[in-house]
Amino acid sequence: MKLPSCVEVLAPAGSGESLEAAVRAGADAVYLGGSAFSARASAKNFTNDQLRQAVEYCHARGVKVYLTVNTLLREDELPAVLSFLEFVCSLPVDALLVQDLGLFRLIRKAAPELPVHASTQMSIHTPAGARMLYEEGMERVVLARELSLLEMREIADSCPVELEAFVHGALCMSVSGQCYFSAMLGGRSGNRGMCAQTCRLPFAAPGGTGHDLSLRDLSMITRMEELRRAGVCSAKIEGRMKRPEYVAAATAACRQSADGMPPDPQLLADLESVFSRSGFTSGYPDGKLGVEMFGTRTKEDVTGATSAVFARLHGLYREERQRVPVTLRLRVLSGEPVSLSAWDDEGHTAQAVSEVFPEPAKNRPIDRERCASQLEKTGGTPFVCRELDCCLGEGLSIPVSLLNRLRREVLENLLAQRASRSPVPFTMPDVTETAHPGAPEPAIRGFFQRPEQVGDWAKDCEKVWLPLHTPLPELLRLREQGFPVGLALPRAFFGGEETVRRLLSERMDAGFLDTWVGNLGAVALAWEMGAALHGGFSLNITNSQSLRWLEERDFASAELSCELTLEQCARLGGSLPRGILAYGRLPVMLCRNCPAANSPKGCLNCKEAPLLRDRKGAQFPVLCTRTAGYRYSEVLNSVPLSMGDRKREIRGQDFVVFRFTVESPVETEEVFRRWQTGENPHGNYTRGLYYRGWESC
Repeated sequence: MKLPSCVEVLAPAGSGESLEAAVRAGADAVYLGGSAFSARASAKNFTNDQLRQAVEYCHARGVKVYLTVNTLLREDELPAVLSFLEFVCSLPVDALLVQDLGLFRLIRKAAPELPVHASTQMSIHTPAGARMLYEEGMERVVLARELSLLEMREIADSCPVELEAFVHGALCMSVSGQCYFSAMLGGRSGNRGMCAQTCRLPFAAPGGTGHDLSLRDLSMITRMEELRRAGVCSAKIEGRMKRPEYVAAATAACRQSADGMPPDPQLLADLESVFSRSGFTSGYPDGKLGVEMFGTRTKEDVTGATSAVFARLHGLYREERQRVPVTLRLRVLSGEPVSLSAWDDEGHTAQAVSEVFPEPAKNRPIDRERCASQLEKTGGTPFVCRELDCCLGEGLSIPVSLLNRLRREVLENLLAQRASRSPVPFTMPDVTETAHPGAPEPAIRGFFQRPEQVGDWAKDCEKVWLPLHTPLPELLRLREQGFPVGLALPRAFFGGEETVRRLLSERMDAGFLDTWVGNLGAVALAWEMGAALHGGFSLNITNSQSLRWLEERDFASAELSCELTLEQCARLGGSLPRGILAYGRLPVMLCRNCPAANSPKGCLNCKEAPLLRDRKGAQFPVLCTRTAGYRYSEVLNSVPLSMGDRKREIRGQDFVVFRFTVESPVETEEVFRRWQTGENPHGNYTRGLYYRGWESC
């Protein structure tokens, strides 16, 4: 891939003041959300009227606007989001950021000319995943925060899609789009923009600090050139919920770095004072995980933000940034009105013609120097005079005030032209669906972490999923014994795509063709290799349009999102076989940096799943997947979801899933027996969100 010539400075705008701060501090682009469907629902965000004003303000100043419509969508919300998109196309914004596969499908149908960017909530971390989205029509991919610079470059070399990466701001412990902690504990879904930041609360791992789900903030501001060499074209500052001074400081520092200058040390110090968590980290880009990446918000972090710091930072956006070059041409000729023309690099032209005619000079005639001294005074506007052409008759005089008035008029005219753009064509699609009937008696699928968990009862399963890295002899043995074995591809494989490709090829050669795919990188790889695709819960399927997207790509089946209610699951249409989790400890977090590694000893190479304890004493197992080519950790819920005594309430499904992680063989068999008899669950359990659902947002 040809490396980008420069890096776009992309700033957050959670409010009107933050938007102004970003633009005036030097942002090339901003990202913001509307009043709904944004992954930062707690930010002030923008009403439709405010959004139109914001887009016009930015476009007039040569700043791009990327709109976040990056939450998962319920079936009943699709008409409203389409109406909103029709309005957005009338502005228009420069691109939409999306997470929901169904929304992406609708945008391609309704507004194919509107650029779409894959939100970081899509969890893209592999070359195959990025390449697939590029071939589907995505102009840009916002990479997972957990990637190293080397892994970013590997993705950049694989296809021409634009890459956006985070340069500064908060790091979630979980891979974005793969955290269900806040939703499961309090009904506030991070995939709906309502994250309660559960991870910032005390969670203690063995040998840890007691805050073993809290990472320091990322900062790569001084290393923008390294991001560029990794193939990144846009450096994204996190912080739509931060105050304007923070936005201005981060934007100004990134502007200096992107322009090849060392950022001002005082500015960097002020930025850290405004917000940090025990300082900053570059662990992910450097490929160095472990205890150095963890941190919390301390008293010193809070008290560093003094009034003097805020005053300095407010000065960064007190005045307009003169960023738009213009050419001016003045005509002062005998016998014709004085006129001033202006044009910019985008083809906009404006002219102001005075009713005043020049008069013979009584003393000093007008000259170029006097004209320039007035016309080049563009302060208070976003314009800077790059070239001035004066066509002056000899011995003529005009009032200086006339030059000032013409300058104001022509620049106001030019600014208004720049603010206005032609709408993007939009055709309203039909989203009417008939609910899928499902099977009278849903089949059972078993998802096992280890072969020894598979008991004889599992021969009655429709599918028996085992991890891809399960030794091939074990897979062959189980198949020979009558188990319908399929391969569960890893939920994450940062830098391990070739390992996954090799393992999958070996097992497909042995006749294992069914694959469970829980991320778009796995989808792309399995599809390229001709495997049968079965979508996992972590694809976050929440509406019929997402199921249609899978159908059109020849999926054999899909698990629905665990964040839907039973009623919402039953209402989804389409013909693709689908199912829901009926038993299992839901992985509430998917982590590259293991919580149990936040200790002086680093990774403990645990023989059994270590336990995280919250402030109330609840225990959350941490399940690690480690191979020679990839590794990741999953934080499991403290209790399993269990629906054995409520199976009659499951409607519209073709199968149910038993997901076994830390259970013993005896426990897996007991779960099956209780399902068959319809007995109440044994011990503590949860119904997940099947009855309470998401908190409204």
